[in-house]
Amino acid sequence: MKNKLSDLNNHLFAQLERLSDEDLTPDQIEKEAKRGEAIVSVADQIIRNASLQIKAAELVAEYGSNPEPYLPQIEGGKAS
Repeated sequence: MKNKLSDLNNHLFAQLERLSDEDLTPDQIEKEAKRGEAIVSVADQIIRNASLQIKAAELVAEYGSNPEPYLPQIEGGKAS
């Protein structure tokens, strides 16, 4: 599985759409809210990891090397 940060954005918006569904029963809303909490928890860790990768790339670039291998994958397999 090769997920990118843009995929995370899509998953977060999909969850927001599920939570916004006005046809959900109270039980379904509770279930989606719990799922949303789990998604946010994982998303937070992914974002922290990407932030660390960016800091590493900045450090590498500061010393004159190519930072691209250290950057998180965003679109099409390359950092942009």
